[in-house]
Amino acid sequence: MDDVSEPVRFETKIAVVLREDLAAWQRVNVAAFLVSGIAGTHPEVVGDDYEDADGQTYLPMFRQPVMVFEGAKEFMRTAHERALKRELECAVFTQELFATGNDRDNRAAVKAVRTEELDLVGIAVYGPKNAVDKVLKGAAKHP
Repeated sequence: MDDVSEPVRFETKIAVVLREDLAAWQRVNVAAFLVSGIAGTHPEVVGDDYEDADGQTYLPMFRQPVMVFEGAKEFMRTAHERALKRELECAVFTQELFATGNDRDNRAAVKAVRTEELDLVGIAVYGPKNAVDKVLKGAAKHP
């Protein structure tokens, strides 16, 4: 049984980095798409269903915080390179995905571009906390 008086600590970290020049609607859209990749491949990071006092149930959410950061276009490339070098799992959202309208076309748009040439507007990273912190070094928390 969990001790409710002890703080909950996580060995892993979920983080999203968004390019600082995105419009507000783009930021929330990109963040939502990126974290879906983590939720979809790591069921252990998703908690139980929620339920209100009347017994109405709601979908589960992440068990741990999702930290959101922002950075310049150059930082996006740096963070991506760091994540790949550390072999961390990541999701990417490129500028081209704003012009597509479905998963098949999204995947084709990413597939058409070499790794070092991706025009990244957002990345999500999941892994050991210390490794994710090193990937994010230099990023500012999203305002």
